[in-house]
Amino acid sequence: MNKLINGLLLAGSVLVAPVAFAKVDAISGAGATFPYPVYSKWAEAYNKAEGVKLNYQAIGSGGGIKQIKAKTVDFGASDAPLTKEELDKAGLVQFPAVMGAIVPVVNVKGLEAGQMKLSGEVLANIYLGKIKYWDDAAIKADNADLNLPHKPIYTVHRSDGSGTSFNFTDYLARVSSDWKDNVGVGKEVAWPKEAQQLGGKGNEGVASFVSRTPGSIGYVEFAYAKAHSLTYTQMKNKAGKYVQPEMSAFQAAAANADWANAPGFHLILNDQPGDASWPMTAATFILMHTQQADAATADAVLKFFDWSYANGDEAASNLDYIPMPDSVVNMVEDMWKKDIKDESGKAVFN
Repeated sequence: MNKLINGLLLAGSVLVAPVAFAKVDAISGAGATFPYPVYSKWAEAYNKAEGVKLNYQAIGSGGGIKQIKAKTVDFGASDAPLTKEELDKAGLVQFPAVMGAIVPVVNVKGLEAGQMKLSGEVLANIYLGKIKYWDDAAIKADNADLNLPHKPIYTVHRSDGSGTSFNFTDYLARVSSDWKDNVGVGKEVAWPKEAQQLGGKGNEGVASFVSRTPGSIGYVEFAYAKAHSLTYTQMKNKAGKYVQPEMSAFQAAAANADWANAPGFHLILNDQPGDASWPMTAATFILMHTQQADAATADAVLKFFDWSYANGDEAASNLDYIPMPDSVVNMVEDMWKKDIKDESGKAVFN
């Protein structure tokens, strides 16, 4: 029986050896601020474990999409998933990295975190400028036990192209026909002039504005609410139950995700059913080109996320993100092998 020197001949079939790439010391990415806290933790741990540095610019989802399309970074990051058609047109693939939750945060004197209750309809009417004072009857109807002041409401939104805004406006459009018809959904929208507005760059900017502006309300990924000690609210979910923003509520919403039937991993997780589900839950996505001119760097990017899937769950959970289930990770890594290739057509990830 003939044998190859390297022992790759088995039962008459030749197994192709994994490509050995040169050592890559650093990889670059840009985009969503939503996952920045967990990406930072993963990057720190990965650098210690493997000696590879991640340079990540948290510039917003819109900026991340632009930069990956321009090939100025090794990967883009967006909380607003691209459709399969958009991906194909740009020669891109996307995959979910982690899931998290968006929470309303308020700066109202005397309120503690988790005290105020807000429904989606009331939240939409605040941002539409229909509800202008904190003691409005619509807010008081669900908060009779709170001493709400007759003070004006200042709405804080993202000033940059934002996947967090995409998911926030998507949720409002699902619960308010007025919002859907007059404002719509997007990474950037024309925020209603009837509301007193402030704009902050990134989740960090919104959190900062709310923390220093009495009477304000904003929306941020939950890790930012905790990091800035902001007063978050309860929310009314699709089942009509008021829930606190906590891991069990985020997990309950994420459990409904049907990734197997999501072309190009395009999936929105807002307004999921279930008594315990948090209503504004979202995945955040990584974007890469299907054809890679620098296969070694592409392999290094995929190895970073492979390592993070395998070793980053604790760090994610500690920041109240929801790690991707093993079944989804397997689907993602199968896609890497099938769709991300070097210029000769060979799979980058082995």
